[in-house]
Amino acid sequence: MKQIMIHPERCVGCMQCMAACAAAHSRSGHLFAATLESPLPKPRIHVGSGLWEEGFPNRCRHCDPAPCLFACLPGAIFRDEKTNTVRVDPDRCINCASCAMACPFGVIRYHAVPFRGGKKVVAVKCDNCIERQGRGEIPACVEVCKSGALTFEESGEAMKRKTDAVSRSVSAGAEGTELPEGFSLLRAIKKARLQLQERR
Repeated sequence: MKQIMIHPERCVGCMQCMAACAAAHSRSGHLFAATLESPLPKPRIHVGSGLWEEGFPNRCRHCDPAPCLFACLPGAIFRDEKTNTVRVDPDRCINCASCAMACPFGVIRYHAVPFRGGKKVVAVKCDNCIERQGRGEIPACVEVCKSGALTFEESGEAMKRKTDAVSRSVSAGAEGTELPEGFSLLRAIKKARLQLQERR
């Protein structure tokens, strides 16, 4: 089953994934029209900033077992067995924040969402763009990511590619050996980190 894979070494912090996510979960489904909606749609992916201002696209991992699911007192959080996606039922959410406290990745937020002709504040998190996938589309954040920090693929393929890159990096000292993608950036970060520690 394909999943959204994160490659943090490629993230440039442009936050296009956040805008695309918010638009995809709006009533209109379009970025400009979404800015005029009330309540204003919010993203379910969040780009954080590291020690060197590098970006990190943080989203729900749909853990198994999922701490948020076990912490949810009214049973609003459930796993969609067909897609293996951890989802939130706004009908049952009571805005208690137990799930947010249990989430080790800090990806659950509380926002007002359209609800029965009005609005209701509920837990909001990544739903793997299930509706888009149902239409044969890929998740919005992946579609808009131009740097390749977010991909939609089989986890086995992504892990094999990463293993191959690490294997090549072991022999990267040989003359004429091409460094794997992102390796030089990681080496520069490690060097900067060491220099920072020496100054302390």
